[in-house]
Amino acid sequence: MAGAQTLQLVDGKGVFNAAGLEEFVKGIRLSECGLSYAVVAIMGPQSSGKSTLLNHLFGTRFVEMDAFKGRSQTTQGVWLARGAGIEPTTLVMDLEGTDGRERGEDDTAFEKQSSLFALAVSDIVLINMWCHDIGREQAANKPLLKTVFQVMMRLFTPRKTTLLFVIRDKTRTPIETLEPILREDIQKIWDTVPKPANHQHTPLSEFFNLQVTSLANYEEKEEQFMQQVGELRERFQNSIAPGGLAGDRRGAVPATGFPFSTQEIWRVIKENRDLDLPAHKVMVATVRCEEIAHEKLKGLVADEEWRALEARAKDDVVLGFGKSVNEVVEKYLNAYDVEAAFFDEGVRTSKRTFLMSNVLDVLQPSYASVIGHHRAKALSSFKASLDSGLDSNSGEGFASIVRRCSEAVLADFERGCADADVAHSGWDSTKAKEKLSRDVAAHAQTKRTEKLNQLVAKFENDLEASIGEPTASLLDAAAPDTWSAISQLMEQEVDDATSRLSDAIVGFEPSKEEEAKIRQHLSKYGRGVVEKKSKEEASQAIIRMKERFTSVFGHEADSMPRIWGEDHDVRAITRDARASSLKLLSVLAAVRLDEGTQKNNAIESSLKPLIGDGPETGLQRTLSRAVSTGNNTTLAKTQSSALHALSLSTWPGVAANDTLISPVQCKSIWRQFTAETEYTISQAMAAQEAAKRNKSWLPPPWAMMAMVVLGFNEFMALLRNPLYLVLIFILYLVGKALFVQLDISREFEHGVVPGLISVSTKLLPTVMNLLKKLAEEGQGVGSGTQNNTNRTNGTDRDRHREMDDMATGQSSVSNEPQANGNLRQRQPALAS
Repeated sequence: MAGAQTLQLVDGKGVFNAAGLEEFVKGIRLSECGLSYAVVAIMGPQSSGKSTLLNHLFGTRFVEMDAFKGRSQTTQGVWLARGAGIEPTTLVMDLEGTDGRERGEDDTAFEKQSSLFALAVSDIVLINMWCHDIGREQAANKPLLKTVFQVMMRLFTPRKTTLLFVIRDKTRTPIETLEPILREDIQKIWDTVPKPANHQHTPLSEFFNLQVTSLANYEEKEEQFMQQVGELRERFQNSIAPGGLAGDRRGAVPATGFPFSTQEIWRVIKENRDLDLPAHKVMVATVRCEEIAHEKLKGLVADEEWRALEARAKDDVVLGFGKSVNEVVEKYLNAYDVEAAFFDEGVRTSKRTFLMSNVLDVLQPSYASVIGHHRAKALSSFKASLDSGLDSNSGEGFASIVRRCSEAVLADFERGCADADVAHSGWDSTKAKEKLSRDVAAHAQTKRTEKLNQLVAKFENDLEASIGEPTASLLDAAAPDTWSAISQLMEQEVDDATSRLSDAIVGFEPSKEEEAKIRQHLSKYGRGVVEKKSKEEASQAIIRMKERFTSVFGHEADSMPRIWGEDHDVRAITRDARASSLKLLSVLAAVRLDEGTQKNNAIESSLKPLIGDGPETGLQRTLSRAVSTGNNTTLAKTQSSALHALSLSTWPGVAANDTLISPVQCKSIWRQFTAETEYTISQAMAAQEAAKRNKSWLPPPWAMMAMVVLGFNEFMALLRNPLYLVLIFILYLVGKALFVQLDISREFEHGVVPGLISVSTKLLPTVMNLLKKLAEEGQGVGSGTQNNTNRTNGTDRDRHREMDDMATGQSSVSNEPQANGNLRQRQPALAS
């Protein structure tokens, strides 16, 4: 990647290049960015690879150190460039390295000034440091940062700079271990810095956002180094966006004011005189003792005895783990003491502590694995022993079995932890033991809940069986005290179930609150069974009402099927059947486990106006009587009260959640019920009318007298001319045959108009069929005459005889339709 041209912003003598900055800003058109730009700086020891990192990270062209010419100062002052391929526009500053021999031991003012400048101007500051410098006082820039923090609080307001610590040449020590150390060191620096009054209680997070990352050795692991740099570069994309590296920055200066703001900040820092720090007098001892410590740590990591222990610890419990590890560690600590004996005592002790800390970091995963294996083994043992105790049916209570098993496994676990203890580690197995105790308690609680749920489920099933079907039977009976009987049944069964359940859970040693909760749950479940069964029955209310109506309407008092006769009062029977169905509807309308009889009567009274003798309902009859009497006040009150009672969403005195069928729904159900039962009533009435007609075919006496009086003249005319009698007789025979063939009685059962339409469509085919039969009979008579000439003179008599025979034949044929008609007359009664 090719980067932009670089600018020396501040030279080695501290002179600020204002003119050059103006040209630089114009060249990259920074003024067009507004607030959409970021400033990144890097600080760290001299020759630590700062310029190399920036060039690879941002595509810049800062001058890098030539390794073949020796380690010397490469970057002097502060250099500035624009990052390539980074959005938004990112300005990159490369600072002169700290602790350089060119400036000497005491000339540290510039590096402190430049560090403070970087912290004040930049949104993100990279702290470049070697991995083995972590924990050092001088090489880790602790004194420098302490002074910079102190002066920065006095000179500048908080602007939330991101400090990204880049750990170079990372060793095997996990970044998760190094990061807390760094954060702790920075927090300690912050806590010890003298603060002005306005920042006495200001937390570090108000000034800085701490981030940590690591990179492999550039020369030895170049490929890995480039890969990690590429990943780090992605973090700088959209760095000022929410969630980015500088996403929470504050007080950003607009791009047009950047040159002036930067120049003013440098001027304030240059005029300040409080940035001096003591020299690094113990650097040599620090470096050498640290080298020795790293050598011993590396030796321990490669030790065959330790590696064998480490491998075994990954898979299973290692007996004697603590003793074996202590022997290996003691060997390398003694070697360190011998080699570092002549160096500064403070540094020597500090680095020995550092070595021990790193050794413990190496040992800790294996120790944790061994403790984890002990804990897993103890938990498995507890589960097995608990299951065995529960399956033994020894009569021992659940709580007693849990106590016995848990005490045994916790004792075994403590013995295993003592065997794995590492000297000087300060590691405590208390947390592991607490976790084991929690796991044991959690498993025991899970098992306890499972067993209790099984017991409760068993009693729930018993309640379902003992309450469900009897409730359905009582609802179907629809007696006046239905809900009182259901309530009594429920209380009896629930009391019995809770009493037996209390005896069954004694071994679980439940608390009073828990036992009361279980009893309450069972009581609630019993009520739920009643409500569930009631809802099921209410959902089939229309079916149950029709069944009740059919049972009452179609059967006598002795439960025998009713054969509709002349003596049956269809209206009264219909009213009784409807009243019985209405009573069933009133029972199914709401759940009334408390004071059920009173509420049931109230609901039944509210529904009474729906009953009627015919098409006119009871409510309509009441209103009609009020109108006929002329009592308008009574009419208005009756109409208002009746309509109001059947237009509510709930019943008076009944909770909404206890309402199964609302008054409005009852009215709709009743309308559907009456519509679907009208056909049964009409069939009964038709059957009754048919029975009346079949009882006598003679006309009434008054009709017979009228025919005698009114038909006297016609009767005398017939006597004077007998030919009319013959003609009438022939017409009678034809009419009788047509009556039988067309089955006139059945056709007119459903009304006059339908009967006339049906007869008119069948009349012509029936007449043609009758004439055809007469023609066939005539041909038979003609052939008989040719064979017997002696009977020629009796033609007229034979013709009359044939007509008589035809009439006789038709009468016999009509027996079957009449029987069918009688059967059809009985069918409505059977159907009802």
